[in-house]
Amino acid sequence: MLERIQDDYIPYPRIEEVLEKGSPYPQVILPQFGGYWIEDMEASAGTPTSSDSSLCDEDDGGGRGPEGHLGFRLECDRTARTYRKHFLGREHLNFYCTASGLGNLIMSLKHEEVEGQEYLRIILRSRMKTLHDRIHLEGLSQLPSIPQIAKLFCDDVPGLKFSPVLYPRASQLIVSYDEHEINNTFKFGVIYQTFGQTTEEELFGNNTETPAFKEFLSLLGDCIDLQDFKGFRGGLDVSHGQTGSQSVYTVFRRREIMFHVSTKLPYTDGDTQQLQRKRHIGNDIVAVIFQEEGTPFVPDMIASNFLHAYILVQVEHACTAQTTYKVSVTAREDVPPFGPPLPNPAVFKKGPEFREFLLTKLINAETACYKSDKFAKLEGRTRAALLDNLHDELHCQTLAALGHGLGLSSDEDRLENGGHGGLLESFKAVWRFLSNATSTPTGGAVLICAVAVSVCYLSQLL
Repeated sequence: MLERIQDDYIPYPRIEEVLEKGSPYPQVILPQFGGYWIEDMEASAGTPTSSDSSLCDEDDGGGRGPEGHLGFRLECDRTARTYRKHFLGREHLNFYCTASGLGNLIMSLKHEEVEGQEYLRIILRSRMKTLHDRIHLEGLSQLPSIPQIAKLFCDDVPGLKFSPVLYPRASQLIVSYDEHEINNTFKFGVIYQTFGQTTEEELFGNNTETPAFKEFLSLLGDCIDLQDFKGFRGGLDVSHGQTGSQSVYTVFRRREIMFHVSTKLPYTDGDTQQLQRKRHIGNDIVAVIFQEEGTPFVPDMIASNFLHAYILVQVEHACTAQTTYKVSVTAREDVPPFGPPLPNPAVFKKGPEFREFLLTKLINAETACYKSDKFAKLEGRTRAALLDNLHDELHCQTLAALGHGLGLSSDEDRLENGGHGGLLESFKAVWRFLSNATSTPTGGAVLICAVAVSVCYLSQLL
């Protein structure tokens, strides 16, 4: 088997071999042992959005009309916004359940009428994902039960037992959970690459900002002073100047973006690795590689566990009225494709259209990178922990609203009392008070009052 794999494997050329052949050079070449993909301009017209994501609503501030306007669309998980859009502030029901094999479940249910038709809108949250659907009620003489609705989403788990959420502030807890994945702040690396540079030490060692690079940075955003900066700082020091004095920042479609520009981060003499720069850019997820000359870039030039996607930008006719930018995209093999697709040829004129394309591409790239194996596992653990916390909070607040479990040590104790924890605990308190009171001089009178109160409690209980 090993010999067959070795026979079938054809390594990619090393960057040194590509440089030896002379120009024209590709913007990006794959690592010798693979592990990355390059966006195909010819196939990208039909490039799907990253899995489990869809186009954000128009009211996010972007996505102007398709006719004669920019139409680059941000990708997001619209399910995360569904509760706020359709449930929050409207009449609906919430339920919680502990299901063997699936863990905790939280369901939201809402009745809707659209053009005379009745529907049930449903959100079911599990450790794996959140599912959203709408059921048409035409022809049904009776509404389906909550377990029946749940089985539509998870039919392999029988005997689901849901309890209603009886907590006035439950909606705020639920919407916070649903939107924990929504991110309105981003940080991206920007690395300057000169001709023939093949190592990360060379990339992070660049200190000069040429007019072409400055022009490109001004297209990304505004050059801001870090001292006492009040916006999203992206991990940069805004108090003591330890991460440089300036950076590039912008607000795009209500999202704050801080760029970690390699030439603006501190340069340390004698440090060939420039760890101050790599500490920030190496912990970003997406980075821009700016090339002033035609030269190839290899994604594994930079050793990082976090960087998963690169957008290559090569300038032509810099600082003129004819300035254009050639773009290529590469990402790790487990990162799904993301839009907007590259045009063919992938060359943009300097201006607002290119800026909107590039910033949209960067945000969508990070969204897609979260679907890769590494980040999906981290998100899965976070999601499961948050869901368990939400379930427990809803359960405890519901019991508290019913007056159950006051002074009890566990949920099991409350169940043993037949669900009348509050009443029984009050009855016990009366008898504790009676035991102490009878030892006093007025104990007889207290005894009569205590018995009367106890009888009242017992009558309610029975």
